[in-house]
Amino acid sequence: MSRVSKPYEIVERALGLSTADGCVVIADENSSANLRWAGNALTTNGVTRGRTLTVIATVDGSEGTASGVVSRSAVTADDLEPLVRAAEAAARGAGPAEDAQPLVSGVPASPDFTDAPAETGADVFADFAPSLGDAFARARAGGRELYGFANHEMTSTYVGTSTGLRLRHDQPNGTLELNAKSPDRARSAWAGRSTRDFKDVDPAALDAELAQRLRWAERRIELPAGRYETLLPPTAVADLLIYQLWSSAGRDAAEGRTVFSKPGGGTRLGETLSGLPLTLRSDPRAPGLESAPFVIAHASGDSGSVFDNGLPLAPTDWLKDGRLERLTTTRHSAGLTGLPVAPAIDNLVLDGGGEKSLEEMVAATTGPALLLTCMWYIREVDPATLLLTGLTRDGVYLVEDGEVVGEVNNFRFNESPVDLLSRATEAGRTEKTLPREWGDWFTRAAMPALRIPDFNMSSVSLGV
Repeated sequence: MSRVSKPYEIVERALGLSTADGCVVIADENSSANLRWAGNALTTNGVTRGRTLTVIATVDGSEGTASGVVSRSAVTADDLEPLVRAAEAAARGAGPAEDAQPLVSGVPASPDFTDAPAETGADVFADFAPSLGDAFARARAGGRELYGFANHEMTSTYVGTSTGLRLRHDQPNGTLELNAKSPDRARSAWAGRSTRDFKDVDPAALDAELAQRLRWAERRIELPAGRYETLLPPTAVADLLIYQLWSSAGRDAAEGRTVFSKPGGGTRLGETLSGLPLTLRSDPRAPGLESAPFVIAHASGDSGSVFDNGLPLAPTDWLKDGRLERLTTTRHSAGLTGLPVAPAIDNLVLDGGGEKSLEEMVAATTGPALLLTCMWYIREVDPATLLLTGLTRDGVYLVEDGEVVGEVNNFRFNESPVDLLSRATEAGRTEKTLPREWGDWFTRAAMPALRIPDFNMSSVSLGV
């Protein structure tokens, strides 16, 4: 057998080897480049490349259709037949798949399906790296130390099926995390950005933001636990609402297991969840947040099905003007519940109609309030209310009469994002943001800052 190296050839060859009733092949070609720095100096950098192949075999039987999924990395031509046979064996050894549906068909082929995969490399940092060096010099002169990393990935995904689908999507994904610390390490501040190409990231602006936060932290104020008016920055809002999206499976809600379940049966679709005109939406073609325009499912779960691979995605409002509009469904769960088909999409935007920046919201604050930097270690406490707990990190600041007057201690919080939406009194201007907690899994988000009149800081934390 001749050696096969191009992704589309691997997909075609794997499909040709299949003897199952149905087959889906997903080839992911990944390249990445990264920079790391500490103490105002670069420490490491690197470039990596990799390939993962997923074969999904479906086998029809008298009791239904079974599926078998096998994924392997660094696949060569010699690995193809054993991989296909392993997926077929897994399908034949499995019981009928609950989410079984006819494989998707009739979607026009991607015109670039046979093209070479897109790649990233060190040149993605061509403009960013010199600007970062200038930020190091300013930080050094200002008596602060910068730590952090920048990572850029490019994943080209090729999807082929026995029903004739030939689809391809290139996904760039860049993240920047920057920490500034005082020389004694007693004060710390964080900023993060998501980007497609690092051309819209300004290290000088980030350094200036962090320098200001370190100055705020020169005055330390101890506060007890309690409920405080709180300004949640876009990154914190993103972390909370991403978790809400992950918890919005229509089937779970219809079966009475989530915060979106209606007492007595059914779902809360159509209910008003916020008095503000908040619209939470996903759109695979959202400018600057573009994501795959079709379903890519390497496994089946509550909000995804391998049988839906290739299903076209459309703009979807999860909340519209404060009203619960959609819950996530596969074709299978939509059929079970009677809900519209609404697969998950890999970005999330909250629009609140506000025009104020976070700084303007601070300036408009009349009474004492807290300004958060970010959250971390977010965990679920109660799925029935979507009560979450977590910690504040890298700076909580006290605002009085429109000015930040100092840094306060960190807190553990207990809040439900659904409750927060109902109690929010102001939404600022929507802007791209990097979720701090979920940035390893979900980076394409745009959120406003939110003003919460009574955010529950349940206990004092010693974390920084």
